[in-house]
Amino acid sequence: METGGNCIVKILVTGGCGFIGSNLVRHLLESPEHEVLNIDKLTYAGNPRSLNDLEGNSRYEFSQTDICDASAITEIIGRFTPDWIMHLAAESHVDRSIDGPGEFVQTNVVGTFTLLQAARTHFETLSGEAKERFRFLHVSTDEVYGSLGVEGLFSESTPYDPHSPYSASKAASDHLARAWADTYGLPVLVTNCSNNYGPFQFPEKLIPVVILKALRGEPIPVYGKGENIRDWLYVGDHAEALHLVMAKGKTGKTYNIGGNNERQNIDIVRLLCSLLDDLHPREDSKGYAEQITFVTDRPGHDLRYAIDASKIKKELNWSPKQDHTSGFRKTVQWYLDNEDWTNNILSGDYQLERLGNS
Repeated sequence: METGGNCIVKILVTGGCGFIGSNLVRHLLESPEHEVLNIDKLTYAGNPRSLNDLEGNSRYEFSQTDICDASAITEIIGRFTPDWIMHLAAESHVDRSIDGPGEFVQTNVVGTFTLLQAARTHFETLSGEAKERFRFLHVSTDEVYGSLGVEGLFSESTPYDPHSPYSASKAASDHLARAWADTYGLPVLVTNCSNNYGPFQFPEKLIPVVILKALRGEPIPVYGKGENIRDWLYVGDHAEALHLVMAKGKTGKTYNIGGNNERQNIDIVRLLCSLLDDLHPREDSKGYAEQITFVTDRPGHDLRYAIDASKIKKELNWSPKQDHTSGFRKTVQWYLDNEDWTNNILSGDYQLERLGNS
């Protein structure tokens, strides 16, 4: 658990240049008692620009490292001696997993195994208060549970039923994390979250796709009839929940994190169009909803996800701060205010910079 006073908590975050990771790193560094080492391979969705504001922060360090590189991971953990490891590094886009499942197995399964082994070795060298302090958080998704019908919620005891290469790879990594807890006594926690949205999301997921297509005057694609239902979680709320789980959660436990915000995809798209109508009206005074276009549904597209987050609310007193509209308004405004960030990706300059870093 997190200590009080002036004790520094050293936190290793994997995937800290990604969407959720960058928001988490920034949140952790709001506390003067935290030091953060961010390791990220900088694959297509890892963007160091998302953390430009931390340049010069003496409590932040970045290392471009592949979590599948066992020797590099072992060296980094041995040098940094983290109190917490927060594992977010993952390939995460369902469509990409359908086209190229191998990378998902490598990063999400083999990478998690490699990290767990290195964490276990480190943990076994610790003693006393350092051993009591150490924790390993594996951050996962509600997609491992499969698809819900029109009723019901995913709880921590819901059987796994993944339907895509992405969700199957995350299910496998969840099982590995729990096995290392049960077999080796590693103090592991697991979280399964619903769909995140918010600042710094790579422009291939639904929310930024809608916003950016709308602003560029392009058709806004919606799978099928847009009837698929997701529970939407603002990324800032998620970061706070992850921090709370590390500080106060019970090791060996799983916590579901949801936004209490079930919506059909088409309703989310229409909400975003309405917010854009208000915050950035089209020059022709027409509504952005006129750009909505329905496209062929993707294979294995689960109908509905919905999280029962009552456990984390009851045990840790957490609940999301953003309501059904406020987080989306914040998100639309962020994309309007940060055109340079998105243009760097959409123009292709981002890919050139990434190749230069590899």
